[in-house]
Amino acid sequence: MNKFILLVLLTAGWFALPAYGQLSIDQCHEKARNNYPQIKQYSLIEQSGNYSISTANKGYLPQVTLSAQTTYQSDVTEIPPGLSQLLSQMTGQAVAMESISNDQYRVVAEVNQTIWDGGMISSQKENIKANTALAKQQLEVDLYTINERVNHLFFGILALNEQIIQIELLQQELQTNYDKLSTFLENGVANQTDLDRIRVEQLKVNQKKAGISATLQSFREMLAGMTGDVAALTATLEKPVVDTAVGGDIAIKRLELKLFDAQTNLLASQEKLIKSQNLPKLGVFGQGGYGNPGLNMLQPGFTSYYVLGARLTWNFSGLYSQANKLSKIAVSKQTVASQKETFLFNTQLKVTNAHHEIAKLKEQLISDTEIIALRKSIKKSAEVQVENGTRTVTDLIREINAERTAIQDKALREIELTMAVYNLKNITNN
Repeated sequence: MNKFILLVLLTAGWFALPAYGQLSIDQCHEKARNNYPQIKQYSLIEQSGNYSISTANKGYLPQVTLSAQTTYQSDVTEIPPGLSQLLSQMTGQAVAMESISNDQYRVVAEVNQTIWDGGMISSQKENIKANTALAKQQLEVDLYTINERVNHLFFGILALNEQIIQIELLQQELQTNYDKLSTFLENGVANQTDLDRIRVEQLKVNQKKAGISATLQSFREMLAGMTGDVAALTATLEKPVVDTAVGGDIAIKRLELKLFDAQTNLLASQEKLIKSQNLPKLGVFGQGGYGNPGLNMLQPGFTSYYVLGARLTWNFSGLYSQANKLSKIAVSKQTVASQKETFLFNTQLKVTNAHHEIAKLKEQLISDTEIIALRKSIKKSAEVQVENGTRTVTDLIREINAERTAIQDKALREIELTMAVYNLKNITNN
C-alpha cells in the first residue's frame, strides 16, 4: 500500500514539473506587479478615501457645542427708583425690584442641525472620490511601467539562451571537424597547425559562452528579484506565440488616458465645491441654558431656559473670488486636454515606428532563410575542399562561423520580432 501511494505521489510530481518549471511572460508581469513595493499603496489609498468620506458624512449629523462663561460687568440694567415708587402708589403696596448682580454666570448647550448646505458636503464627497480615483490611476500608470522592464529582461534571457544554444551547436561542429582533422593527421593528410587552429577557435567559443552565461545569470537574478520568484533563476521561459500580422489601425488604450480623465473629473468636482461653498445654508438649532440671569434680565438668580429657532446664513465674501477660481480651473482643464493631446500624438509616433520595426524584421527574416541555405552550401563545399587539400582549415573555420552567425542572426531576429510585437502591445496597452 505504501509503495502504491509513493508511486502516485511521484507520478503526480512528475506531471506537475512542467507547470512549475516554466514561466510565461504574462506570469512574470503579474508576479512583478504583485511583488512591487508600491502596490501596497493601493489599499492605503482606498482606506484613506473611505476615512475622508466617512468624515464628510459626519457633517449631516447634529453638531453639539457646550460653552460656559462667567463675567463681571461694570454696570447692569436697573429699574429707576421713581418707577418703584409709582408702582407702590398705584398698587397700595410696597414694590421693590432687586437689582441684577454685576457678576453673571452662564452654561449653554447648543444643537445645530443642517437642513440644506448648498450641496457642499455632497461636493466634498465627490471631490474626495475624484482625488482617490486620481491617486489610484496614477499608481496604475506607475505600475504599468514594470511591464516594459520585465519585457527587456524576459526577452533578453530568451536571446541569451538562443546564443548559448547556437554556441553549443558550434562547439559540436568544431569538435566534429577536430576529430576529422585528427584522423587526417594520423593519415598524414593534415598537419598539427590545422589542428591547433581548430583548438584555438574552440577556446574562443568557450570564452564567449562563459561570458554569455554570466550575463544570462545576471538577467535571471534581476528577473527573480523583480518577480519575487526564485523559480526565475532556473525555470524555462516560454517563448510567446504572437501574431506578427499586426494591423495598422490599433486603438490606444494606455492607462495615462484614464489618468487625464481622472484629472479632468477632479477639476470638475472642484468647480462644484467652489460654487456650493458660496450658496446659502439653512439649519435649525436649539439652545438649553442655565445661568444667572436667565433670559429674563429683570429676574435675578439662577434659572434654566431654552431657545428654538431656524437660521439662514449666506457668506457673500466668497463670491468676490469665485470667478477667478473658476477661471483658474478652466485653464487647468485646458492644460490637461493639451497634455492628453500631446500624449496621444507622441504615442501614435511610437506606434508608427513600432510598425516599421516589425515590417523591417519580417523582411529581414525572409532574407535570413535564404542566407542560411547559401551558407550551408558554402560550408559543405569548404569541408570537401579541405579534405581534398584545396582550401585551408582557416577558410573552413571562417565558413563555419559565417553559417553559425547566419543561423544565430535568424534566431535572434525571431526573438526581436516577438519583442517588437510585445513592444507595440505595451505602447498601446492591447
